[in-house]
Amino acid sequence: EACGVRLSFHNWPSTRLEATRLVAPLGALLTPLKKLSDNNCPPTALPYDPIRCSACHAVLNPYCQVDFRSKLWVCPFCQGRNHFPPHYADNINETNLPAELIPQFTTCEYELPNFPPAGPPAILFVVDVCCHAEELQELSDSIQQALHLLPEDTLVGLITFGTNIQVHELSSVAIPKSYVMRGNKEYTPAKLQELLHSPGHAPQQQQQQQQNQQQQVHPAQTEILTKFLLPISDCLLSLEMILENLHKDPWPVPSDKRVARCTGCALSVATSLLEVACPRKGARIMLFTGGPCTSGPGAIVSRAKTQDMRSHSDLAKNAEILHKPACDYYYSLKRKSNCHVVDVFACSLDQVGLLEMHPLVEATGGLVVLGDSFGQSVFKESLRRIFALDNGVMNMAFGATLEVLCSREVKVAGAIGPLTSLEKKGPNVSDMPVGKGGTNQWSLNGIDPAATYAIYFDVTNTGPLPEDKRRYLQFLTKYIHSTGTTRLRVTTICGPWHNVPKDEAQQKENQLQHPMDPVRYSFDQEAAAILLARLAVHRTETEDVADVLRWVDRSLIRLCSKFADFTCDDPNSFRLLPQFSLFPQFMFHLRRSQFLQLFNSSPDEACYYRHTLSRESTTNSLVMIQPTLLSYGMEGQPEPALLDSQSVRPDTILLLDTFFHVVVFHGETVAAWREAGYHLQEEHSALKSLLEAPQSDAQMIMDSRFPVPRYIVCDQYKSEARFLMAKLNPSATHNSDNDGMGGAQVFTDDVSLRVFMEHLMKLSVQN
Repeated sequence: EACGVRLSFHNWPSTRLEATRLVAPLGALLTPLKKLSDNNCPPTALPYDPIRCSACHAVLNPYCQVDFRSKLWVCPFCQGRNHFPPHYADNINETNLPAELIPQFTTCEYELPNFPPAGPPAILFVVDVCCHAEELQELSDSIQQALHLLPEDTLVGLITFGTNIQVHELSSVAIPKSYVMRGNKEYTPAKLQELLHSPGHAPQQQQQQQQNQQQQVHPAQTEILTKFLLPISDCLLSLEMILENLHKDPWPVPSDKRVARCTGCALSVATSLLEVACPRKGARIMLFTGGPCTSGPGAIVSRAKTQDMRSHSDLAKNAEILHKPACDYYYSLKRKSNCHVVDVFACSLDQVGLLEMHPLVEATGGLVVLGDSFGQSVFKESLRRIFALDNGVMNMAFGATLEVLCSREVKVAGAIGPLTSLEKKGPNVSDMPVGKGGTNQWSLNGIDPAATYAIYFDVTNTGPLPEDKRRYLQFLTKYIHSTGTTRLRVTTICGPWHNVPKDEAQQKENQLQHPMDPVRYSFDQEAAAILLARLAVHRTETEDVADVLRWVDRSLIRLCSKFADFTCDDPNSFRLLPQFSLFPQFMFHLRRSQFLQLFNSSPDEACYYRHTLSRESTTNSLVMIQPTLLSYGMEGQPEPALLDSQSVRPDTILLLDTFFHVVVFHGETVAAWREAGYHLQEEHSALKSLLEAPQSDAQMIMDSRFPVPRYIVCDQYKSEARFLMAKLNPSATHNSDNDGMGGAQVFTDDVSLRVFMEHLMKLSVQN
């Protein structure tokens, strides 16, 4: 984990058959831009190109064997012998090693000198003006605050849309100017240049363009970069003036119609504008919308209010005729450039079409923030944190690609996360794809230090391996830094193989010689839970949720049958190693989570939850699946509490962290004390401290998270207490006896963790 990689198993079986019997996915969770300590990588980027193997193109790393006398190095991936270049060979020896060969530097970052600087990134704000006036004012204020966080050389632009689209000219301060376009059709880059009166498309220059096509783009770039995309230091005044004067879309809306909102056309204009002006420059399109697209391509619902927004049942029956065309349209907006990111900030009490826009957001590595209002801290704070600076530069990268190399005994099965396949096959690509498979290279596009990707592997070896044989994995992430430089981060990891005896006699002899099975004891249940959860969520795109739940159940039963210690047909003898003890309850909470249960969530909300799970780190993903619970009492310090209904006590305060919500829950007695005002009296200072402690801890949680979670303060038996009760293990329900154990009853028909484990043990020990 120190180098940004977590494996489900650290010791792998040496044959394909035994790897299949593991049941749990054989994979890695990779965080390409994780901030590493100086003990794991050089403190600064290396200002030269990496040395690569001439056969497999792996990068020089600490696991290479070096012959200092003949100045050769042996690639651990293909065993190829390579000569060091002259500037290495002249200086290298046992005491003078380059950074790539220092043993603890398993991760190295290179600043590639052969790629010209791309310049500062561009931020294009696309604002929905169909919102209510109060919402529009809150949105305008938030964008203006964000502008002051940007470095001075950052390029910015503004597009507003409602019934029509306005591309605002920022070079004019005295008189605001904008180009208005119809909101009922798509705009290609060529059409946009013509409408913006680019010199490159003036009628008198058509003959010259046909003679020299290379001169078409440059005048258009110049015009756009001097009118519509300017450094923030040059256009801050005019941009703030435009934002302050934003008004609701003036087009009349009949009472039986929805407002005409051309979100799809606005995104088409934005992507075309950046494709013309910044074809090889990092850029973000930040869409702020307050409702669904109802006009033009990408519409998800009719303007007539008699037609309802699509629901889960409509999608399951394929009854929504606008859904598939809208998904295809938004995905088509990801054009040839891999440097442009699309973010969606959706704040509405109704659905906005996030499900249809998700293919575009996922393909470009964009961010999603879903809230109820632009005035909420969920939106305001999240927007500010995107532009947080680290040593004067923004924590974002563009145009990222990922390549995975592995030993000959391993093949890459696929990846799951906000990425798209580059469809480049090689000898190390598995024939059994998982997720987005069939390749060992993916386009990540926009990445940040928190973005995490799940990579799945297949073991292809069929026979035993030498005892000293090791496996190697190398992850190469190439990206454009926010300063404009192109960088390559290389992470190489190494691990052992374990030969499993084939026949029963050999297995018994092996168990006597090695009572501690190294594969079992190398299991990382947290990483395995996230790898399996991502796989389950990915399967919901093509399979019914009930089928996915059954697959999760079967996988858990098979895994327990494989690794638990028990006597056949005796559930009481069932025992799990500490390395596996938490895995069943992870699966219990995953089955009840919003990722697999669609009850009480709209298609947009389900899409948002699943998108967030697919890109967050292992720790954050575990919090989403199994939330954390802290208990505060009058005596003693806060202590972790079981995520169980028995933890609800009248005289305690509970702090629940679900990643998306942070809930401070007051027991019935504590709430009565607070309502009576006892905490305001000096003799009850302990009560005041008790009430303040969870609030300060909740603030610490929210200060370190993106998107910012919704903060909820509630009391026992009040309506908002449902946010806590829905996440608790229902050990006591309205249908069961409490047996005097205290706690609270949960009104649900779900089985408790105890009943779940009883059935799991019974099924696992069956012969």
